[in-house]
Amino acid sequence: MSSSTALASALPESRARYVPAPRIAAGSAEFTRSNRALFFGGFSCFALLYCVQPLMPLLSHEFALSAAQSSMVLSVSTAALALSLVASSALSERLGRKPLMVAAMAVAALMTILCAFAQSYPQLLAMRALLGIALGGMPAIAMAYLGEEIEPTSLGLSMGLYISGSAFGGMAGRVITSVLSDHFSWRLALGAVGVAGVLAAAEFWRSLPASRHFVPAGGGWRSMASGFKLHLSDPGLPWLFALAFLLMGAFVSLYNYIAYRLLGAPFGLSQSLVGAVSFLYLLGIYSSVWAGRLADRFGRRHVLWAVMALMLAGLLLTLSNWLPLIVLGVALFTYGFFATHSVASSWVGRRATTGKALASALYLFFYYLGSSVIGSATGVMWGRDGWPGVVMVLGLALSLALLVAWRLRRLAPLGQAEK
Repeated sequence: MSSSTALASALPESRARYVPAPRIAAGSAEFTRSNRALFFGGFSCFALLYCVQPLMPLLSHEFALSAAQSSMVLSVSTAALALSLVASSALSERLGRKPLMVAAMAVAALMTILCAFAQSYPQLLAMRALLGIALGGMPAIAMAYLGEEIEPTSLGLSMGLYISGSAFGGMAGRVITSVLSDHFSWRLALGAVGVAGVLAAAEFWRSLPASRHFVPAGGGWRSMASGFKLHLSDPGLPWLFALAFLLMGAFVSLYNYIAYRLLGAPFGLSQSLVGAVSFLYLLGIYSSVWAGRLADRFGRRHVLWAVMALMLAGLLLTLSNWLPLIVLGVALFTYGFFATHSVASSWVGRRATTGKALASALYLFFYYLGSSVIGSATGVMWGRDGWPGVVMVLGLALSLALLVAWRLRRLAPLGQAEK
């Protein structure tokens, strides 16, 4: 037996328990397992949340709703999710990351299955609200898990892979519900997505390594209040939260109402063809990883504004009445959004030196709040001014976001790892 081995065996058990474990680095088997699990987590969260988006015109017809009223089937979920994020992150600080994430995914999947049996629109909204509350236990905690467990120089890549799972889930959920509702019914479509969510939760539970750097927090709500004060007084984090509100609000709004435009004159596309537009989400699988690598190499402050400009360029292209140019515009918009979200969310993980779960929850609170507020407000503009009104609102949101990103370029980094 070597002297180092003998010394380790002689240490008291209580002391050995606190020897820091190495963080998960790119190239290791645990890195592969954690990224596979978080890919399924991102898939499930976005698929379950946004699978109703292409169904909005069908719900408008079946329940005699306006576009703005129909958008509530998504807005009520994102609003409930936003409100439950902070409480869920507080629970995770005491109970641990993995158990809460698994429970969130499983309950949300079951609620999606139950949505298929809704007998009225208010009943459907109530179940979608419960789904949003359940999903509050997933996204912020996933970001906190990555910030705690992944080696800093690999965090951009890992966050990008997680967000690529979100992109794939958003695409798959929309395509599945579009095709199945076109050939069968929207109820069967929601049931199928719910079953896929159950399977994703099982794979997540099987693959995700247990936390090794999680330390249960004490202090209760008083500790959370001090965490709020700490994060909101930081010179950079509130601006990243504002970006989340503006960018997600713009992204969801475009996909909310592009279906109404393409189903109507002069295009008259079928539900399946409109759903096929969601294949553009596959661009996000690449762009989120690509932007994560660029951010790790050149720094988030230098990459963020550049990838965000792609969103604005794509939005302006959708003003065309030529279908191929509209599709190109949506593609650029989607590519830029997932790249931007990858950079901004990983920046939050590095900027928050303590209370990472709460910082992630605040980022995602504004992220999903923007989805609800801007998503519903844009529906009013669609009813009044059609697509030019939608582009006007989203163009304003993206212009403000670019100003914020330009300001963040001058933010003093906390250290070399945060650049």
